[in-house]
Amino acid sequence: MTAHTVESGEFAGWQTWPDEPFEYDAAGPFYFKFDDQGPVAAFRAERKHMNAGGVMHGGCLMSFADFSLFAIAHDGMEGEYGVTVAFTSEFLDGALEGEYMEARGDVLRRGRSLTFVRGIITANGRPVLNFSGTIKKRKKKT
Repeated sequence: MTAHTVESGEFAGWQTWPDEPFEYDAAGPFYFKFDDQGPVAAFRAERKHMNAGGVMHGGCLMSFADFSLFAIAHDGMEGEYGVTVAFTSEFLDGALEGEYMEARGDVLRRGRSLTFVRGIITANGRPVLNFSGTIKKRKKKT
């Protein structure tokens, strides 16, 4: 999957996958980069991400966590396509509109076809979701 570098705005210099319509257009856009602490994914919480109670919808947090699995594992994917085959999460707190959402994590194990990842999402530095998942490399269907 080819990443695109953002040229302007709050996330200038970050990368994203505009070929992922759900994560880019519907749920996101979400962004990722590599800094001195390793891979990081982020986005700014907007009104469209909130539920009727005024906090971020759980589905949005889980979608961002799924995106983050791939951002964290990006270096080892070697440009190959992958799918999530397992995913778990625990909600820790609610995120509010306007907050800076960030995910960081680790690759626990990388095999030939399976990669195991864990991470945590924060809202303005406050933990809101703990997650882990398994990515399976696949040949992209044409």
